[in-house]
Amino acid sequence: MNALHPAYQFRPMIESDIDAIMQIEPYIYSHPWSRGNFSDSLVSGYSAWVLLDGAQIIGYSLMMMVLDEAHLLNLSIAKAYQKQGLGRLLLEHMIAIAKRQNAANMFLEVRPSNISAIALYENMGFNEMAIRRGYYPAHNGREDAVLMGLAL
Repeated sequence: MNALHPAYQFRPMIESDIDAIMQIEPYIYSHPWSRGNFSDSLVSGYSAWVLLDGAQIIGYSLMMMVLDEAHLLNLSIAKAYQKQGLGRLLLEHMIAIAKRQNAANMFLEVRPSNISAIALYENMGFNEMAIRRGYYPAHNGREDAVLMGLAL
């Protein structure tokens, strides 16, 4: 349990969680991850966690470790639970996991249109490092990504 949010708990993601995750993902992203993306990430051994409210999955995050770098691949909170500090709680958890795995830096990409996510990352100390042109699929072609990094 978390001292600030005693009802919420973290646990490692398992394959059977993907059904619940697929009930969240398409409602919060214009181009959601597929079931296969989540399954492949688990098979690849990525650090994957769910945030629970009781037995209900309300958030999840996946991170890939490469040498001493943590790459945050997905950080998501169910729409009904957004704007309550849970994204920050989940990000803090993933940063702690990265530190335990001796990561020196954490990196992520975010859509420039995702203003609230960028604000969260900046508030947590991430800095813009570069723009990745045409990184994300978009309804009218491609959208750039802001590459952000945090020294751990």
